Amino acid sequence: MEKELLDYVKEKTEALLAAPSCCAELKAAAEAWLAAVGTDKEADATKAYVKELEEDIMPVDGLIAFAESEAGAAVFGADTAKAIAAHGRELKAADKPYCDCPACAAAEAILAKKDQLC
Repeated sequence: MEKELLDYVKEKTEALLAAPSCCAELKAAAEAWLAAVGTDKEADATKAYVKELEEDIMPVDGLIAFAESEAGAAVFGADTAKAIAAHGRELKAADKPYCDCPACAAAEAILAKKDQLC
């Protein structure tokens, strides 16, 4: 992997790891990828990382549906869940495909380079 791309993905990975909204599975894949960079395990770790990114990034419709559900209200609180759902509808109206929380934003940025990674 060329240095510029590697530096970019590392930077976005660090942002993803710092995001409170990043799930445990994605954090584990990100950490495994960082540990594998520069080793003979890098290619396999990159594929696993990209797969996990694709599985965990939240489509905007999923964000809205979760925020409007009882489970969303239980996680966020009723008022915050309503605000998140409204924000999701704003994202959808702006043709944004994914949630824009820090974890999803980092995941989207990395996935935009997927063809160069795999």
